[in-house]
Amino acid sequence: MHFDTATRQRWMRVLAHSEPAALQARISALGLAPSYELIRAPESGLVQIQARAGATGARFFAGDATLTRAVVRLTSGTLGYSYVLGRDKAHAERCAVIDALLQEQPHFQALNETLIAPLEADRAARIAARQAEVNTSRVDFFTLVRGDNA
Repeated sequence: MHFDTATRQRWMRVLAHSEPAALQARISALGLAPSYELIRAPESGLVQIQARAGATGARFFAGDATLTRAVVRLTSGTLGYSYVLGRDKAHAERCAVIDALLQEQPHFQALNETLIAPLEADRAARIAARQAEVNTSRVDFFTLVRGDNA
């Protein structure tokens, strides 16, 4: 089955940003145990991070980050890929398996509703909690205009 780029990017983003323990717990709860083979065993390496000054300026090298990637093939022949920040090889492998399952019609709807949507909601809640925590210490600076500088 073929999915548009935006749909696949969404679930790949959700899987890559998921908490490893939460993903493992949800997979266990769903009883997922598909048979697959490793095409590219999980391996860690470095990627260069680029940024832009003020989000609009010229690109510059901001540093390196550790990345782990994996590729699996289900017995049906569907390939699944994953790229996750960090060195958690088991997490990268699980993400690749879920990517492969999501590409198959029998699994797409169920996994999208029972795995991807809850993981996406968990991430949104983590982001909102972090923003609330940061907002408690936010200081707003303002300037009063004096009238004698006319």
